[in-house]
Amino acid sequence: MANKYQDELVFVPFGGVGEIGMNMAAYGFGPENNRKWIVLDCGVTFGGPNQPGIELIMADPTFLEDESENVLGLILTHSHEDHYGAALDLWPSFDSPVYATPFTKAMIKAKRLGNNIDANLDVREMVQGKPFNLGPFTIEAINMAHSIPECNSILIKTPLGQALHTGDWKLDPHPVGSPPTDEKRLQKIGDHKLPLALICDSTNAKKEGISASEKDVAKNLEKIIKSAKHRVAVTTFASNIGRIISIARAAKKANRQVVLSGLSLHRVTTIARELGMLEGIEPFLDQDAYLHLPRNKLVLICTGSQGEQRAAVSRIARGVHPAIELNAGDMMIFSSWAIPGNEREVIDIQNQLIDKNVKIITNDDELVHVSGHPRIGELKNLYDWVKPDILIPVHGEAMHLEAHAKLGKAEGIKQVFSIRNGDMVKLFPNSEHLVAEIAVGELYLDGNILCTPRESGVSGRKKLSFGGLVNVSLCINRHGEIISGPDIEITGVPKPDENYEDSLEVIIEKAIIGVIASMPQKRRSNDVKLQAAIKRATRSEVRNYWGRKPNVYVFVHVI
Repeated sequence: MANKYQDELVFVPFGGVGEIGMNMAAYGFGPENNRKWIVLDCGVTFGGPNQPGIELIMADPTFLEDESENVLGLILTHSHEDHYGAALDLWPSFDSPVYATPFTKAMIKAKRLGNNIDANLDVREMVQGKPFNLGPFTIEAINMAHSIPECNSILIKTPLGQALHTGDWKLDPHPVGSPPTDEKRLQKIGDHKLPLALICDSTNAKKEGISASEKDVAKNLEKIIKSAKHRVAVTTFASNIGRIISIARAAKKANRQVVLSGLSLHRVTTIARELGMLEGIEPFLDQDAYLHLPRNKLVLICTGSQGEQRAAVSRIARGVHPAIELNAGDMMIFSSWAIPGNEREVIDIQNQLIDKNVKIITNDDELVHVSGHPRIGELKNLYDWVKPDILIPVHGEAMHLEAHAKLGKAEGIKQVFSIRNGDMVKLFPNSEHLVAEIAVGELYLDGNILCTPRESGVSGRKKLSFGGLVNVSLCINRHGEIISGPDIEITGVPKPDENYEDSLEVIIEKAIIGVIASMPQKRRSNDVKLQAAIKRATRSEVRNYWGRKPNVYVFVHVI
């Protein structure tokens, strides 16, 4: 067992290990009772059917808040929501800076201003390939190809050893709008004198081969758009600047103008243009120009690739968009993939468009999207280059993590740790896996309120969604006699018109009157006991009527 006064380098994930999204991890250096910490990424995931009303979920940073005097800073690998989306919600409570490349820095500023967020962050610019010191850590951002500009692996050096935290990445020799992965720098890491731990993306660890290139997608988009007879609409991730460049270039070759629809698209492309990432790309038109252009002279790029109900694609499919419509013979290209959990919503939109005789093209038909994550062949290449002593699979669900760990062992990596959120791995000098060492959890953004799942109203909403609601209100005097009511309000319970002599309201009212009549005066004058008896009777009658127990709330007022 390590001496508690001995310096150690440790790794702890708070989110993103066992799920895709909500990425947040920390590295600590120093003796067990006095470590300095850096945090990598601060992302969100999105609420699903099990969290009604919850849009965003993020990792609970309570442990880091307790260690806040020793937290030196937050380092963002890139500006996808699952890696930076919680920074403005969580990091203002920390008195330490955020380090980000220019594009991510600009994205944070735009999000703060666009969402009218009062909290601000001390964001300091980091430059790829230029190391900087942060307490006992030396930090270097290394360019990696991905589906967003300025994605980075982070090399963390300490006197005891180093860790390469890959973030999201792939090996694309021909990306669009961004430089390729810095293979030479990664290969140089392989000459390391200090031991190296690789903390690595596992998203595509079950897929053989090498990911296709953005260059191939660009060629296909050019071919498809050139062959189209009428309008072409394309939906993709708003942050995928390379894909937007490919669409714009294809549109120009087809003698078409590009129209944007969606706030996030305007926000991201404005940032990209200000940073010089859209040189040679003509200014985009706003959606107001859409109906004034001939059908064969425009390409629409729109938000909503994940089926979001308020986004442009969904509104177009439902025929409720204020400025845009698609007609029979037009084409919609889904240049994206459905994030797990969003498949049903995306399919619903595609079906609505097909019913309008709009031609749908997805990756099942043509190569119109590629993943930004490494397949098995790319993972093997990275192992060969950096020669890790330790592998920790992260960024994935259990099946992805297991496949990645199996691959690492087969490739001869000395130590492979299969971990989950809250586990601690002592990396150097002595490696050790401590299961559930740190208390972790989730926070919900419920409207404007950041709260724990227990504090949120989700459990009550779920109960209401299954059982409906019956409210009963009545006034009694001090003798337990009804002087007003009962007033009955029923929500979410079926009301058939036939086969019932009385309505459900009448059935409940008769039951309440029967309860009161059967109770001795002393008991029914006790409003608490009367309330409990009416609740039982109401639930029983509705169950007999419906076959399910409703949520029942009884309000007894003594006058």
